[in-house]
Amino acid sequence: MPQTKTTAMTPTSEQTTKLPQVTLTRNPGLPLDMDWVMAAQANTSAIERRAKTLPGRRSVKKDYQAAWLLKAVTLIDLTTLSGDDTVGRVRRLCAKARQPVRADLLDAVGMGPITTGAVCVYHDMVETAVAALAGTNIPVAAVSTGFPAGLSPFALRVQEIRESVKAGAAEIDIVISRRHVLTGNWQTLYDEMRAFREACGDAHVKAILATGELGSLRNVARASLVCMMAGADFIKTSTGKESVNATLPVSLVMMRAIRDYHQRTGHMVGYKPAGGISKAKDALVYLSLLKEELGTRWMQPDLFRFGASSLLGDIERQLEHHVTGAYSANYRHAMG
Repeated sequence: MPQTKTTAMTPTSEQTTKLPQVTLTRNPGLPLDMDWVMAAQANTSAIERRAKTLPGRRSVKKDYQAAWLLKAVTLIDLTTLSGDDTVGRVRRLCAKARQPVRADLLDAVGMGPITTGAVCVYHDMVETAVAALAGTNIPVAAVSTGFPAGLSPFALRVQEIRESVKAGAAEIDIVISRRHVLTGNWQTLYDEMRAFREACGDAHVKAILATGELGSLRNVARASLVCMMAGADFIKTSTGKESVNATLPVSLVMMRAIRDYHQRTGHMVGYKPAGGISKAKDALVYLSLLKEELGTRWMQPDLFRFGASSLLGDIERQLEHHVTGAYSANYRHAMG
């Protein structure tokens, strides 16, 4: 395969994001650089050792913890991806996205109104979510491309993206073909991701790597780079449907790939851990890792999201404990 020079494509006016909370120029991608991809390695034992020590080395308490948890709320892609989703359920979820934390708790800590980062649904619920969020700056994200397996015919996957964008989705969460990673077919993965990016148009594209099915941390690093080279706006760990979803070792590898890409190209790519993050204390650990590896600029919804739903309820319980000194029952912090 001929090698191409690693030179960023020149962004046009159409490549500037239209999302209301974003001011960065989108990652335009660059030609596939196989030398760069194949040079990516992962020292598994060192990565796991670093990840294991993080929860004990980094913690925030009292008012600082409350502030970090409120920040985490603004970074949540509030998600419902169930076969029994209904219009009513999605509308209730959108109402929760509009006011994710009870007003009395926000008043008690001196905080004004906040919202979640986005609402994430299947294609059939995009129009419902868009209507329910009208008048807000909360974008609707749609999972696409044969989610979660990504094994439907390629033409149908591309058309699914177009239909979700047409319905009003501002973000598209696509799933890559894992087999391309497992067989080292990087050119095909690049071409697939590039086609998905083009089909998204102005909508941001999050590339779901399904890291629990990629076999090794080295494959995670290489797949991350290929997707960013193909123009991914975000790279995301999981669909939430795999047996292993977001983990700290995987997050460390993906964040460092993002940092490497930024240092070489100047383009900032977002990160989204998804699946298995359901406790407030876990969110704090992920935010600590993010701050250490990528810096405070990434702690904004245009560059970081949690793919979660139950996480919000636990954060609300922790905030109520901060205000009252007592834990409340889960039903006091329902999703809708």
